Amino acid sequence: MGIERSVTGKWWRERANDERLATTIAQRFGVPEIVGRVMAARGIDLDDAESFLSPTLRDLMPDPSSLQDMDKAAARIADAIEAGEGIAVFGDYDVDGATSTALLKRFFRAIGVDVPVHIPDRMKEGYGPNAPALLELQRKGAKLILTVDCGVTAYAPLQEARDAGIEIIVVDHHAAEPELPPAVAVVNPNRLDDESGLGHLCAAGVAFLVCVALLRELRNRGWLEKKGVRAPDLRNWLDLVALGTVCDVVPLRGLNRAFVTQGLKVMKHRSNVGMTSLADIAGVNEVPSAYHLGYVLGPRVNAGGRVGESFLGTTLLSGENPAEAQDIARRLDEYNRERKAIEDIVLDQAISAVEGKSKVGSMVLVGGDDWHPGVIGIVASRLKDRYHVPSLVMGKVDGVYKGSARSVRGIDLGDAIIAARQAGLLINGGGHHMAAGFTLDPEKLEAFEAFLEERFAKIIAENDIRPTITVDGALHAKGATLELIDSLEKLGPFGAGNAEPRFAFVDCRAVKADVVGQDHVRCILTGSNGQGRLKAIAFRCLDNDMGQTLIKHGGRPLHVLGHLRRDSWQGRDGVQLIIDDVALPV
Repeated sequence: MGIERSVTGKWWRERANDERLATTIAQRFGVPEIVGRVMAARGIDLDDAESFLSPTLRDLMPDPSSLQDMDKAAARIADAIEAGEGIAVFGDYDVDGATSTALLKRFFRAIGVDVPVHIPDRMKEGYGPNAPALLELQRKGAKLILTVDCGVTAYAPLQEARDAGIEIIVVDHHAAEPELPPAVAVVNPNRLDDESGLGHLCAAGVAFLVCVALLRELRNRGWLEKKGVRAPDLRNWLDLVALGTVCDVVPLRGLNRAFVTQGLKVMKHRSNVGMTSLADIAGVNEVPSAYHLGYVLGPRVNAGGRVGESFLGTTLLSGENPAEAQDIARRLDEYNRERKAIEDIVLDQAISAVEGKSKVGSMVLVGGDDWHPGVIGIVASRLKDRYHVPSLVMGKVDGVYKGSARSVRGIDLGDAIIAARQAGLLINGGGHHMAAGFTLDPEKLEAFEAFLEERFAKIIAENDIRPTITVDGALHAKGATLELIDSLEKLGPFGAGNAEPRFAFVDCRAVKADVVGQDHVRCILTGSNGQGRLKAIAFRCLDNDMGQTLIKHGGRPLHVLGHLRRDSWQGRDGVQLIIDDVALPV
């Protein structure tokens, strides 16, 4: 369609597609032609097609021993279990941290081992292991502590723990440096010397493999039989792994795809009382999908760590008491409402700060002395979506800036933050490709910004990175049918690394458009010839060019781009377009 710049400033680019491969996939695996097209455009070849369509742990599960230090970790934990040594878990307050910690808590409880857990308070302790908390776990009897979803760059706290006689096993997935922290074992597929090929896993996925390896080690030692312990079925906890995987925005390919596919099946059984209570209070009354994990359950689990009580997510997901679970779910739902209100205020101030500058360069960096650290990550994500560049947002805590950052495709944010720390510009920091966190001395703000601006500008120029939105094909309004939805659902679950198919509706007209909620725009689209009617909605767009274009359409032809979703509101079974972008015909 020749769209070089849409109303939101994006280039519409059709996904490259091998027509012959698409046809072969469709014929060989008995799927509709559109499914073959979408798979081929995502680089799925004939060898991978079957596992993509039907991902199973049986086919995709690796040997946990392929990860560096996994056997060492399993052996040391098994030694502690046999000797009756105290074991504890130090987790993180986000969804990945809560799910991976809850998974380990459930595993140890299933084999009769009591394991205390510590989740740091975001405001008082910050991210990652800290010496006072580790020493407190030691005072409670822990000799061996597992850090989960954190620890790979926590050199000083882990050294202090070692000096105090505490042994540490790091279970993490964040970007590592050549030097590893002082620990008995560091299980992290993103270690520079790890050749497992599992760097796409989140912490919950790594923790699941730790459970597999530990269960195998205990079996081999005969400990389960000797103690009369029935081996737990780890598959029953894949709902936790699925939640962590989707919410940590890791690629939904390979093993991750199997984790989420199988985890959603587990969720349907409603066996986790905490997750069930949270789904009920959030109004989930349909078969759970990756969307519900990422946009309904995940934000509520996160809310405790953002603006409330950091331990609530882990407590909810690891608990067994229905009454307690309902109470925690209610509190998390309330915290989520509070989080939204705070987020709206900070976002408005952040946008004003960005647009108060002369121009937006290769990045956005803004901060406020009173910005709540619990929402800066979400605000960074909103700014990234708005300005299409890496976005960093900071709040001041105890005289230093605590920052959270989100990146765009093609720019490795974790590497950049680590490089800035190694250059002496940060007190602390780390992350992965698309997200990172950091601690900054205000006196080094200018140097830090200049360092990243130069680095990102070079990457953008060398790789021609610009705001882009990909298109899987063009459709007519009357072609958006339930049969098409059924076909597309074969490609799920959707998420990072497996984008939900996006279609352009060419020369359509918005015959009706109005505002719903606070700033959403809904409309009815028809084809260029007036045939077909398609419900559509664009979220959070009233104040931007896309929302205004839809509202003030005046019957003009428009190109509208978005995702097709099943509309099951109030028992109906229809089709709705979730609008991502709008362009005027050239």
